[in-house]
Amino acid sequence: MIKMEGAIEFTEEQGMISDSAVSFFREQYPMATVRQLLDDERGYTTDGWRSIGELGWLGMMIPEEFGGAGLSAKELVSVVEPMGRHLVGTPFIATTLAGQLLLKAGSEAQKSHLLPKLASGAAIGSVALFEPHGAWEPDQLRATAQRSGNGFVLSGSKTFVLDAAVADLLIVACQLGGAPALFCLSGPQLQGRLRRETVIDETRRSHRLQLDGLEVGSDAQLTGGDALAALKWCHALGALLHTAESAGGANSALLLTVDYLKTRKQFGQLIGSYQALKHPTVDAMIAVEHSRSHLYYAASLFNGYDGGESEVAVRMAKVHSNESFYFASDRAIQFHGGMGFTHECNAGLHFRRAQWNKFSFGDTLHHRRHLRRLLMP
Repeated sequence: MIKMEGAIEFTEEQGMISDSAVSFFREQYPMATVRQLLDDERGYTTDGWRSIGELGWLGMMIPEEFGGAGLSAKELVSVVEPMGRHLVGTPFIATTLAGQLLLKAGSEAQKSHLLPKLASGAAIGSVALFEPHGAWEPDQLRATAQRSGNGFVLSGSKTFVLDAAVADLLIVACQLGGAPALFCLSGPQLQGRLRRETVIDETRRSHRLQLDGLEVGSDAQLTGGDALAALKWCHALGALLHTAESAGGANSALLLTVDYLKTRKQFGQLIGSYQALKHPTVDAMIAVEHSRSHLYYAASLFNGYDGGESEVAVRMAKVHSNESFYFASDRAIQFHGGMGFTHECNAGLHFRRAQWNKFSFGDTLHHRRHLRRLLMP
């Protein structure tokens, strides 16, 4: 049985990064801007994306030799949590995950050529990991790669590929000879193979990718590391980053509820004075704090899905964030009454993000099954 030890670490550097991110997203992404971007085909602004790149956040977990900052998951979640508070829909997570797959599995030439572009924001990246059969395990792939001449022919389809339409490079996971393999595709290779998916979170831009018959050169394969190990790392980081978004989103939904309870009157009284509304709000507040504690503990330990403390912490954090964000946003809708069910109420946007995040990189049942394996062998 795994014994969890240690304490949550929150450094002065994390605090400075968090304060900077809170100010940036509050100023650049007020709810009016978020709503305007719902109808934008890209879902983000060029100026906003450029600023994120200039701040160095895209290269946080990329080593300095490749143009990054050489920091850890602790600093990265300090940016993603406030990003989640404001329902920001940039290609930040997709680009970060693409960078990590390149770092873990790419050759030195591939890393030297591509990582500096991702770290600066000059290039947008994405990853194609999931497929229509719905498995979250990194080795359960049905898309295939077959050797052909001096390259490969890819087959199959990928779903929930974030920001694929604007990606300059896309890393695809396929089966090659019975084992996972990773291939880096360029933006032009995706032309005519993408179909925009309608998903519940309107701030996201998700696509289905059809691979059948796509020919790539041998240099497209990432050959600098173990592909399965890189995929496990990427899945763990993806779960952690969605946990950070959910922790921030749950906090925002809670504050939205509290503000409404302090201003809305019914029968001559503020509705926040009624115990039937006080108690669930306190429950939501406690859940939010639990979620944030799990998040920063998992970030402090983060070492991917290592079969030990890091994996347990990430999966526990994902479970708690799934439930806390869903509960906080659901109560926000309910407590706003009939208005809460309209598209104009911001509570609904938080609920949609909660639904998306809940099923991204594994739902609650998926992670609890793994926790049972890890904690009760």
